[in-house]
Amino acid sequence: MSNGALISLWVNPTSGSDSASGASADQALRSVSEAWRRVPVSTTLTQGYRILLQPGTYPAALLPNYMEYRWGTSHAPVIIQAAQGPGTARLTGDLNVFDTRHLYLIDLEIDRSGDTFHCEQCSYVLIRTSRLWGGTGAHETVKVNQSDHIYIEDSDIGGADDNAIDFVAVHVGHIRGNKIHDATDWCAYAKGGSSAITVDSNEIYDCGTGGFTAGQGTGFEFMQAPWLQYEASGIAVTNNVIHDTQGAGLGVNGGYNIVLAYNTLYRVGSRSHAVEFVHGSRGCDGDTATCAAHRRAGGWGTADEGGQYIPNKHVTFANNLVYNPAPYATAWQHFAVAGRTTPPAGSGAPSPAEADDDLRIFGNVIWNGTTEMPLGFGEGCADVNPTCSESQVLAGNAVNTLEPRLVNPSGGVWTPASGSALRDTPAQVVSAWSWSDAPAGVPAVTAPSFGTDRSGTPRVGLGHPGAYEP
Repeated sequence: MSNGALISLWVNPTSGSDSASGASADQALRSVSEAWRRVPVSTTLTQGYRILLQPGTYPAALLPNYMEYRWGTSHAPVIIQAAQGPGTARLTGDLNVFDTRHLYLIDLEIDRSGDTFHCEQCSYVLIRTSRLWGGTGAHETVKVNQSDHIYIEDSDIGGADDNAIDFVAVHVGHIRGNKIHDATDWCAYAKGGSSAITVDSNEIYDCGTGGFTAGQGTGFEFMQAPWLQYEASGIAVTNNVIHDTQGAGLGVNGGYNIVLAYNTLYRVGSRSHAVEFVHGSRGCDGDTATCAAHRRAGGWGTADEGGQYIPNKHVTFANNLVYNPAPYATAWQHFAVAGRTTPPAGSGAPSPAEADDDLRIFGNVIWNGTTEMPLGFGEGCADVNPTCSESQVLAGNAVNTLEPRLVNPSGGVWTPASGSALRDTPAQVVSAWSWSDAPAGVPAVTAPSFGTDRSGTPRVGLGHPGAYEP
């Protein structure tokens, strides 16, 4: 974040006046709308702005109806910040942003029964040390579409009947150090061709369909070239604690070069399975002309309602801890791995479409149910699969052979307890990504690093499975 000189605009929701200068706390504006209006529109900024919100509640009437065309730079950003720190400035309306660059939201609280933050065609957006709560009325608490360089850090995001965080066609960014929770569907996913996203050191919990998924399903018209084939690529999910999910704690639905490593999953999959590797979905939501153009450009999809046929390729699930202490257990199995499927004629997708092409599952410690609990491969990871047959997975992972034992999960202490078998269980090497068979034009993404755990403790050698070192 820039340390350059910024123009300050102070706002006070009770004593401010929109006819004031806004240059100091005693000359504060009353509305965020007026402060936003004073940031030049549709021009690249040469000097940045810091909108400082004095303590108080900011109802929707004091917020911009639509925030668009503010083009900050790395040296001249637009910052909206609580002047006296987290929890002091409470917004009860949403922020709806379009075509805006270098917008940083710092220490804010957005608390309402509805969506809190939406950004489309944005670049370099930062949400840091903020609380965004959608209550019972949000569809997506945070929704980002067709954007790049999106960073969400050290924030508390929750409350949605769908997703707490929904990324569609987001390229480059991270979701790091957050609490992401209370979503009826997935707590978070990155889909629609999203790429180069790191999901690291979050606590993800109280989720319905699932915790975090790389990929899922998208209307073809919402994707962007050249990322028109897979639902997600170059996604690294590391050092997260994921707990109390009804569906899978982690999943990949139509992903290329995805790594899920050194995560701790606790009390996950109560209605089905703990982890899933299945096809992504692709349809066309009405803009048939754009869908057809994407197909001509080499994308995978059709101009109709479509189906679930986007394959996975080069997916690694390694050095994770999956711990469902009795009486908790998944309903049916450890994993869900889909078998081959035939995509629609003319979709361009590989046929057959495989969800387990170069799927690698190793170095994990899994304690879930009894020794009779099936892996759940079905038609996926068949005996002839060179990387994830049932015999390979049983040999390469500790599946119900040792109970991990953690210090105090119910109190939020996820480190291995004294005497835990995790202390004697080394992690295994995770290979770097290869992009040699990536779709044309898709840029390579730097492989993730696993050098520290969720607390920042360095891993000695390869460390141990799970988000925390013993």
